[in-house]
Amino acid sequence: MTRICEGRVVIVTGAGRGIGREHALEFARQGAKVVVNDLGTGRDGGGRSGAPALAVVEEIQALGGYAVANCDDVADWDGAARLVKMAVSAYGRLDVLVNNAGFLRDRMLVSMTEHEWDEVIRVHLKGHFLPLRHAAAHWRERSKAGERVEARVINTSSGAGLLGSVGQGNYSAAKGGIATLTQVAAAELARYGVTVNAIAPAARTRMTEEVFAGEMARPDTGFDPMDPANVAPLVAWLGSTESGHVTGRVFEVEGGRISLATGWAHGPGVDRGARWDAAEVGEAVSRLMAEAPDPEPVYGASGGPGGPGAE
Repeated sequence: MTRICEGRVVIVTGAGRGIGREHALEFARQGAKVVVNDLGTGRDGGGRSGAPALAVVEEIQALGGYAVANCDDVADWDGAARLVKMAVSAYGRLDVLVNNAGFLRDRMLVSMTEHEWDEVIRVHLKGHFLPLRHAAAHWRERSKAGERVEARVINTSSGAGLLGSVGQGNYSAAKGGIATLTQVAAAELARYGVTVNAIAPAARTRMTEEVFAGEMARPDTGFDPMDPANVAPLVAWLGSTESGHVTGRVFEVEGGRISLATGWAHGPGVDRGARWDAAEVGEAVSRLMAEAPDPEPVYGASGGPGGPGAE
């Protein structure tokens, strides 16, 4: 059987449970050497334990694969630096970074505290930037030394980041930021042989178990559309050398379905050729709205879809 990530060195953050764990296991099955990063916190982000990361390492080793555990905080500058250094120290280099770590602090905006906002932005958005920043420096150094780099970054956005989600203003803002960070990083890092893509997964995890509690395996086929393992094959392929022509993209993945998300784009416009009179703006906006398609509804809004998936 062809193993599409044979010999590649992969970091997966938040890999102790859920979608991240499935990423780590799938990369190992595809021949990669894996750095399993997880703080081992509770569902609410409290506490720390090395047990979840070590358990995944043991699973990979039982499969005959190679893995090491890392319990650094990816939203801390020095912690993210140590994570990248661990991969290089253990296996000689880094080829793939999968940013997946995160948690929720759901609240309506009128009730959300500053701490709940800051913590979610820190863990998701800063927790994507810092490992990416240190990994990018590693790849730039290798590229400038004349090495042919075929590196991959796979970020984790969400349907909430693409469309918004009622009661998840902090999470939606962080995940939307991750989607645009992905596009910027793809443009900036291409010169060093790095592709950067993102996924917006829907699956059953600690963060979404209540949302998808009623989604079970289909009795006729046994296929569970909310199994987090469904997400991993796409991520493993994006981490392989086969995906070098794909960058700056966001993929939605749920069950057996993969779709390519399309984001903001320039729509219809009107140019007056001079400064607008405020009284005339309303008519112009009405014409533009009549020409443009209706926006996708926000998750959880009246008439909108249910809650989005998360890692």
